[in-house]
Amino acid sequence: MEKRIINPWQWQDERNYVQAVEVKNIESTLYCAGQAAVHADGRSSNADMKTQLLLAIENLEKVITQAGYPLSGIVRLNVLTTNSGELWSCFDVLQNWITKNGIQQATTLCEVKTLFETLTIELEATVVK
Repeated sequence: MEKRIINPWQWQDERNYVQAVEVKNIESTLYCAGQAAVHADGRSSNADMKTQLLLAIENLEKVITQAGYPLSGIVRLNVLTTNSGELWSCFDVLQNWITKNGIQQATTLCEVKTLFETLTIELEATVVK
């Protein structure tokens, strides 16, 4: 697999994403459903944003690694949240995870009115290898 990052500017570097990712010679692609703070028994978390973000990341990692893909293969990460202000207060958690795993992804962040039950954050990824 070959990845080429397209960044006409530099300002996005501080925000831990890229403007576009071109991928060639892909062996396979994994499209992940939105992963949120849902416990292994199916219960939705009612914890604060940071705790839900950590569980959503853990769930996303589990899906990706169980499928046999590297986290560094994430090329698209969509973030849905019910409260952007609360997310910004703990956004460094997501940025540190991205940096730690060598992820270079195109990202879209959307504030939505609601997510399922008590959820406040959802992560949707496309992964290649």
